Amino acid sequence: MDIFTDKRTVLTLDAGGTNFVYSAIKEGKEIVKPVNKPSYGDHLDNCIASMKQGFREVMTQLVEPAEAISFAFPGPADYPNGIVGDLANLTGFRGGIPLVAILEDAFDIPVYINNDGDLYTYGEALGGFLPEVNRMLEENGNPKRYRNLVGLTLGTGFGAGIYSDGRLLVGDNSLAAEVWLLSNKFSPDRNAEEGVSIRSVIRDYNQYAGFIKDQDLTPKDIFDIADGIKAGNREAALKAFQVMGEHLGDAMANLITLTDGLIVLGGGIAGAARYFMPSVMKSLNGRFDYPPGDPMTRLIQRVYNLDDTGQRQAFLARTGREIKVPGSGRIQYYDDQPKSAVGISRLGASRAIALGAYSFALHKLNTE
Repeated sequence: MDIFTDKRTVLTLDAGGTNFVYSAIKEGKEIVKPVNKPSYGDHLDNCIASMKQGFREVMTQLVEPAEAISFAFPGPADYPNGIVGDLANLTGFRGGIPLVAILEDAFDIPVYINNDGDLYTYGEALGGFLPEVNRMLEENGNPKRYRNLVGLTLGTGFGAGIYSDGRLLVGDNSLAAEVWLLSNKFSPDRNAEEGVSIRSVIRDYNQYAGFIKDQDLTPKDIFDIADGIKAGNREAALKAFQVMGEHLGDAMANLITLTDGLIVLGGGIAGAARYFMPSVMKSLNGRFDYPPGDPMTRLIQRVYNLDDTGQRQAFLARTGREIKVPGSGRIQYYDDQPKSAVGISRLGASRAIALGAYSFALHKLNTE
């Protein structure tokens, strides 16, 4: 499926806590002026009415009718059946709301909702990071191709999706890839999100800076302090990102163990990659200190940072060799150096989610 040549139009929605942004995509590109509407998240009837109006205003801009509606919506939700549960940020949704059925009745076209981490990963798998890596391998004469991708979003929370050989891993309860609930490397009584999120960076900075009362800062403020362009405790800022990287690297190692693929990072905190990636890579390519005197590597794969020129070249290089098949004269290619890689999203989380929603709708239309 080539999402950049498909002529079908899909309506999309970026569902924020206070505002919803409506748009339409065709051939992988936004084709209308986006429409902004209040979410009315604390009042279900007003929220649904606003959604219907938002999509109608987008439809008035279209030359051809839309084939489907597809967008990311917060959970908990039964995504395959389109039923939304009790939402923390949109408190009007309580008791199980059949959102997909409501919208399908209103517009008489298929409607799909999904988790933002899943759609982010799907967008990166079909139109972003995964095809880019495979293109670079081809250009470097390397026959290796990757078909598995974990997408991680670093922001208010710690989100993820898993793409494997052409399909999203959704799970039996729409709860696959809930990485925020992985164990916390340093505090087993907490989850991984308490080490990989906006609040963790702010909390750790205030702690390392020795503030009795937390300072009202954002991760961008802490990034600027680390950069030396904003007044503050630079050592504490660097330490906060380093510790976040250790948490993140531990979670990523577990994910690579399970999926044996690539990882792409997106979300607001990904912009501080140069401060947390060294500790991420140290974790990924580190060792278990066991058995004594003969430590075991953390992963079988060697992991490369694709945003580092030297590591990218090493990853792309053809490292295998040709071996003879005894008795037949045939030759086979054998690469005895398993590799994985991590990189920062070139699309950005919002763009990748929109592409993922578009791609998911096209896939469903093709298969239903």
